[in-house]
Amino acid sequence: MVSSEEIIRTLEEMQKEGGTLSPLLTFYLKLLRLQSEAEQCFGIPKPGLTKEAIGKRIEQGQPLLTFAELDLDWALVRDTAERAAAVFAEHSELFGQVSESLKTGQFLTKEAARGWFEGSKLPVPLAENVSESLLGSIIHAALSPFLTSYAKALLGSIDFERWRRRYCPVCGGSPDFAFLDKANGSRWLLCPRCNAEWLFQRLACPCCGSQDQNALAYFIDDSGLYRLYVCERCKRYLKAVDLRQAKGEVLLPLERWLTLDIDAQAREWGYTPCGGQ
Repeated sequence: MVSSEEIIRTLEEMQKEGGTLSPLLTFYLKLLRLQSEAEQCFGIPKPGLTKEAIGKRIEQGQPLLTFAELDLDWALVRDTAERAAAVFAEHSELFGQVSESLKTGQFLTKEAARGWFEGSKLPVPLAENVSESLLGSIIHAALSPFLTSYAKALLGSIDFERWRRRYCPVCGGSPDFAFLDKANGSRWLLCPRCNAEWLFQRLACPCCGSQDQNALAYFIDDSGLYRLYVCERCKRYLKAVDLRQAKGEVLLPLERWLTLDIDAQAREWGYTPCGGQ
């Protein structure tokens, strides 16, 4: 897994060389800095799952984390949420106005965190005049460093050949990015919630699972580095980078932000993103 520190250093170098960053990358850099601090304060957790329990969950297709098993420092989580909301508020031109009710961090109750984690409806009334989308983005930003810490603790215990499912083996999130590895071009998916990476078959839609080759397609950019996988069955898309074509180091989480032009193109063509969070 790529560390936040590596991405921060890269963005700072880009800022130094170019004199400035785009508004989106400036936002991302600020967010990464606070997430990195939260992750370092939290440390690497000890989930308490035995090797046998991990193997059983993988075999049954169950992610290794449930919300009830998250052992979080809620004071730290709420502080992270407050700081994340402040970063979103600084960039209202990108995300819209952030309600005053979000600026204390107290909006991030366990109920709201559970709703986001399990994909159920968020308690929007807790944040007056805030869209569910914006509220979900801020909760995502606040919880991501803690889920990433859990991913670091658990990924080494997973037999990826036995997983190959459309959702993250750590937290159950849907993928929002993919890469083809350098070794043999195998396709790996990337979780937007905990940044876990896992193996997935090439000839299936990572969004709906369709194996109808008449419904599946991908487009390649002129350099051969980037791909856009699309599915006509579910009308969703997934971006990918082919590491066999990369001439230098590729920081996968950063690629989400460096390829937003591909998202725009996919939406123009009528597709929606694969990952929902």
